[in-house]
Amino acid sequence: MQQIINFLIKYKNTLLFLLLLFISLVFTVQSHSYHKSKFINSANSLTGGVYNWANDVDEYFNLKEYNDRLVEENKVLRAKLGIQQSKDSDTIFQDTASFDSPYQFTSAKVIRNQYANVDNYILINKGKKDSIKSDLGVITSRGIVGIVEESTNGFSRVISILNSNSSISVQLKNTNHFGSLVWNGHDPNTVQLEEVPRLAPVKKGDTITTDGRSFIFPKGIPVGIVNDFELDQNESYYKINVRLFNDMTNVGYVYVINNKNIEEIKTLAPNE
Repeated sequence: MQQIINFLIKYKNTLLFLLLLFISLVFTVQSHSYHKSKFINSANSLTGGVYNWANDVDEYFNLKEYNDRLVEENKVLRAKLGIQQSKDSDTIFQDTASFDSPYQFTSAKVIRNQYANVDNYILINKGKKDSIKSDLGVITSRGIVGIVEESTNGFSRVISILNSNSSISVQLKNTNHFGSLVWNGHDPNTVQLEEVPRLAPVKKGDTITTDGRSFIFPKGIPVGIVNDFELDQNESYYKINVRLFNDMTNVGYVYVINNKNIEEIKTLAPNE
């Protein structure tokens, strides 16, 4: 104890200077919006770098699992591509770069995934330098994951579908009846579908997909299956529990979707 007191006495001037410097920096950041924004961006980049390093270590010990998952995802994507080719062409092979699609896909690695909170977020290792910006959809080959909320130069934060603020327009695959996909904060493998009218022919095991109305996700992206359902208090709409295709507790790689026509569409639908 005496050594600590002696140390404080010996370096009291230096310690006082460092304390005053820290306080002045805090006041400078808080009172100037430019400095504050720079500090936040720097902090986000630093945090992203730390999570990226930690994820690299974790990934090294789980390479086989990730490789098996990527093989499975590629197999599913190739199958979908084959179906699309058989519909659009009689040729055996088409260059995917020649597809006239408004959607551009960018692969990314998840470096942090929350699923135990009420409001969960996902951090990915792609950002503005990769043309990732807010309001872009995020999926895997198994289903939807969330929507990009904010990006720095090298990283992006995604609002997970396991977030109380998330609301995504989806539909029953076999009909045009649609509703809002939300989460009640309980089971990370089950989300809720609301506002589906009682006239809709809902059945246990029905597939739920995106409906394309939000312009963020293409129509037909898988979500999950109907686990159970009941009418709301007014008996006008169904409250449906949807079992997700994605295991949201184990998401390694994702695809970010950019609708290249979104700005043009917004000029005709400004309230969307």
